[in-house]
Amino acid sequence: MVKRWALAAVAALLAALAPLLTAPAASAANGFHVSNGRLYDANGNEFVMRGVNHAHAWYPDRTAQALPDIKALGANTVRVVLATGARWTRTSPSAVSTIVSQCRANRLICVLEAHDTTGYGEQAGAATLGQAVDYWLGVKSALVGQERYVIINIGNEPYGNGNYGGWTNDTRNAISRLRSNGFTHTLVVDAPNWGQDWSNTMRDNASTVFNADPQRNTVFSIHMYGVYDTASEVTAYLNAFVGSRLPIVVGEFGDNHSDGNPDENAIMATAQSQRIGYLGWSWSGNGGGVEYLDMVSGFNRNSLTSWGNRIFNGANGIRSTSRQASVY
Repeated sequence: MVKRWALAAVAALLAALAPLLTAPAASAANGFHVSNGRLYDANGNEFVMRGVNHAHAWYPDRTAQALPDIKALGANTVRVVLATGARWTRTSPSAVSTIVSQCRANRLICVLEAHDTTGYGEQAGAATLGQAVDYWLGVKSALVGQERYVIINIGNEPYGNGNYGGWTNDTRNAISRLRSNGFTHTLVVDAPNWGQDWSNTMRDNASTVFNADPQRNTVFSIHMYGVYDTASEVTAYLNAFVGSRLPIVVGEFGDNHSDGNPDENAIMATAQSQRIGYLGWSWSGNGGGVEYLDMVSGFNRNSLTSWGNRIFNGANGIRSTSRQASVY
């Protein structure tokens, strides 16, 4: 005979597990969602980002051709640079709507990011995360209803190397404002320290930020440049999130940089073995001494650079590891 207390214990356990068991199905009806540290699409299939960044804010006339070219080389995701108006010409709601339509037409998942927050506290004129939220509220009409195809990256590299202690509260507040204003999309939050989190501020506070999202639908983004110049540094950082069952994506990385030589081989190999997304920087149009980060020359997909050939065609590259989102 089963003891009464045992039945009560089982009932209590099932009650505790019920939200975990039903949350993915409920979330899937709306769009992308996070469960147990992994990202799932609206059909409930795990989705691993494989793609690149495209600088729409600086080259808006290139986007219509860049997106099909990026897709043709195998990407399943494109991270699109938008501008809030704080530092660069504001990307309008109609422009955002067009970008989303173009992503969908090319069967790409669209990660939209507000770039003006880059290096706040160190970069003159950089926007706050609060100002980035203001921007998203201003383009809400282009985003609501697109949760199956669009992921919102609240603000690019939202702190430089000064005053980054404010990252946790500012990020929590940004998430809270978006949720309270009706955004149900998966949200992506970038690390401080110009995205590289050498202070481990994001790593050490990620669970606090994740649990502050009432939808538990936030992904963390690390940018890997010179700080991650050894395989041990790459694996230690990414494994910390995987071990904590917190979703992580490499939102930017390159094969070279002014602050050091990132280990792109380790980044791509670890991402593949751990089922972590990666988005290389960037398609074309880099200047200011980092032209070597162009994947193609002159926005020509038939003119791959050494970096472009590496990320698309090399070991653990986009062509061999990318899988199109099942919503398409």
